[in-house]
Amino acid sequence: MAVNNPYQSYQQNSVNTASPGELTLMLYNGCLKFINLAKHGMQSKDIEGKNLNIQKAQNIVHELMVTLNMDLEVSQNMMSLYEYMNRRLVEANIKNDLDALAEVEGLVTEFRDTWKQVIQLNRQKKHSQGGRA
Repeated sequence: MAVNNPYQSYQQNSVNTASPGELTLMLYNGCLKFINLAKHGMQSKDIEGKNLNIQKAQNIVHELMVTLNMDLEVSQNMMSLYEYMNRRLVEANIKNDLDALAEVEGLVTEFRDTWKQVIQLNRQKKHSQGGRA
């Protein structure tokens, strides 16, 4: 019988018990992780590592795209930004362009930080409403 890696079990449990908002936050954090790994691969001339990690970042951007509720205007704007980020990731991969990676990293960081604030505000709102009920 195989013994599970405790960290892997923790990660799996975190994903299984996360709210949709927390899952989105995890996606943003994962995207940033893979962009940083891609930058490191680019700087160390590890073409395979760079390519793999940029593809992982692109997969996350695609996941963010398919989860958008396109009935909302803000989602339509986000779709345009996600499409732009995806194009820049492709360019970064083809041209070994650190500036393109840095640009996408900046956008993802902004989205992640904003999303983190939204989650915190929603929690505060729930707690304050729960106290009044």
